[in-house]
Amino acid sequence: MTTSTTSLLQIAVNGAALATAAETLADLVVEQGFGGTKVATAVNGEFVAERLRASTKLMSADRIEILSVRQGG
Repeated sequence: MTTSTTSLLQIAVNGAALATAAETLADLVVEQGFGGTKVATAVNGEFVAERLRASTKLMSADRIEILSVRQGG
């Protein structure tokens, strides 16, 4: 029997504490239910373009913002 121990990162997403197994910002966007949705992202207050999310590694204590466009008025 093999036991896998996945280390969870302790981060904040949109101001809320979160434990995640996501390794990259792209993984986190999908994990949070935004896969396929146009969103803006930032890590520790710095904008991260969509094309850079897969190469943006997450670290413990990172502060992530994921913002989506709202429709309506």
